Amino acid sequence: MAYASKLFDQNFIEYASYVIRDRAIPDITDGFKPVQRRIIHTLIEMDDGRFHKVAGVVGAVMKYHPHGDASINDALVNLANCDLFIEGQGNFGNALTGDPAAAGRYIECRLLPIAKKVLYSPEITEYVDSYDGRNKEPVVFQAKIPVVVIQGTSGIAVGMRTDILPHNIIEVLDAEAAVLRGEDIELFPDFPSGGIMDVSSYDDGKGFVTVRARLDISDPKKVVITELPYGVTTEQMIDSIKEANDLGKLHIARVDDYTAEQVNIEISLQRNTYAKDIVDALYAYTKCETKISVNPIVIEGDLPKIVGISEMIRFHAAHLLKVLEREQEIEKDHLREKLHARTLERIFVEERIYKRIETKKTEEDVKKAVITGFKPFADQLVREINDDDVDRLLKIPIRRISLFDINKNLDEIADINDGIAQCEYNISHITEFSLKYLEEVKEMAIKTHDRNRRTEIKSYQALDVKTVAVRNLDLKYDQETGYLGTNLKSGEVLLKVSPYDKVFYMKKDGSYRVTNVTDKEFIGSDGLFYWCIADKEELSQVPFTAIFREKESKFYFIKRFNICSFQTGKLYSILPAGNYKIVKLSTFQNAIIFAKYKPGCGYRVLEETFRFADFAIRKSSQSAGNKLITKQLASLTLRQIKDSSTSEEAEPGLFDEVEQEDRKKK
Repeated sequence: MAYASKLFDQNFIEYASYVIRDRAIPDITDGFKPVQRRIIHTLIEMDDGRFHKVAGVVGAVMKYHPHGDASINDALVNLANCDLFIEGQGNFGNALTGDPAAAGRYIECRLLPIAKKVLYSPEITEYVDSYDGRNKEPVVFQAKIPVVVIQGTSGIAVGMRTDILPHNIIEVLDAEAAVLRGEDIELFPDFPSGGIMDVSSYDDGKGFVTVRARLDISDPKKVVITELPYGVTTEQMIDSIKEANDLGKLHIARVDDYTAEQVNIEISLQRNTYAKDIVDALYAYTKCETKISVNPIVIEGDLPKIVGISEMIRFHAAHLLKVLEREQEIEKDHLREKLHARTLERIFVEERIYKRIETKKTEEDVKKAVITGFKPFADQLVREINDDDVDRLLKIPIRRISLFDINKNLDEIADINDGIAQCEYNISHITEFSLKYLEEVKEMAIKTHDRNRRTEIKSYQALDVKTVAVRNLDLKYDQETGYLGTNLKSGEVLLKVSPYDKVFYMKKDGSYRVTNVTDKEFIGSDGLFYWCIADKEELSQVPFTAIFREKESKFYFIKRFNICSFQTGKLYSILPAGNYKIVKLSTFQNAIIFAKYKPGCGYRVLEETFRFADFAIRKSSQSAGNKLITKQLASLTLRQIKDSSTSEEAEPGLFDEVEQEDRKKK
């Protein structure tokens, strides 16, 4: 059992590591997942300037990718739709409408020149055997720009997820150049679908952005959606609008989709509804506003790591210097080898060293004769002559020797020396050379597509659906059944509410609660004394007064209080612990209490009055009450004091236990 558990743990760790590094998470160096890298590698091998059938490319990629053609086809279509390295011809789908691409046999693609300029450095790229050992594939391209920042990516691995939003390639290249110049950078996403974006919480790619559709409300009776939030299709947008309308959150007549190359969704409004009045509701209840969270996890040094966008730019700026310096060193070495070869040819012909081999009988004697012939000219050579050099010289045809142009050779040598000098200058001024390289990449990018920013950056307050909710639902209470809700067939309508409201109610027994608006909820048939929308500020201004009696002593108490805090769903009682019962409840700001005592009990005074103003209002319903009356009552009534005047009015509908008992006796 222990062995099986250990084997399971080991296999799971290996599988998790494989999924993270070899399938779902991109490498920071080239920004590709393995399937994307293999597609680009295959297109580099196939590149002849012409279009290739996507189905044929997918078949060629399967030499390197052992996970089936469907995943390769989808990845290739996505890469082509990024408009960066692959040019597509045919129907590659529509990201605006969500329509899929045509089958691979009907569409074609080819590599764009910018791909080789940015990615292809075979002499400094590490290659390994493919899964079957028949071919070689790159471990990672030595990309000179931050591809993962430009294209964006998403992927789910074991225990982690990466989400990186796409950015404008021109802005990214400018940011990389700014880092090389030692300047500070700030970079924000740019989406092909456009829209309006609030980046206040972007946090260098580790937070989130809020994206809104662009709405045209120039016609007061129509709203036209012209740009979509990133990741939202026209179908999803229309479905969200219709759903909100069905729930009564919008008042629209119909929705028409005229989207082709540009988004064009027309929302016609109902009578007495105008475009300016519906904008907030569209942002609150539909996909016209979306929140996109990001989590920039990439593979760096064979390990997954959270790397901010600006940190990725700085990584690639340093990487660009290293790669270009290494390429210049390699180019310099190639030029030196070429210079060596041209110098050997010149000396071989000019000094007639080839004459030395005419009398030699063996291959060894021939090589020795050539090497000996070059000894007097060793100071003119780039390096020592070797057997490969001799073999190359001996393969020069006699016709070429007889027609050898010394002046042309000297011109070539001069050009080569100029090239070597330029490489040495570039290496010694590598930052300047790198900035020039980035400008060249920008020019190539601009030639292929429109690279202007499409997403407008704007600060706005994200709308909470609660703030724009329309209170168009009838909240009813049916005392016979004891149910409260918006979906009752009978009962008294208490309030107009929205689905997002909270409702406060106090029952005649002194219990109260704050509850969410629901279709139907049982609260009991004791009857309601007070109800309102549960707004803490407004509720805290209501002056509740409760007169209650202790059943054993028959003493009466008064409590005045505000409700300043509550927990939704929790049942409270204004009565203290013990055997108490409510006599009267009131929300009068001020009133007079008229107490009539029972005759024959030895009381000299049979009537007495009290004022609410004589008792302080507490900030909690759980505060202790004040003793009010210790005598036996015949009746207890209230008269409201409206102003500072003496006019009085009886409070209607109050629960009066004493008066009820008197009426029963009569």
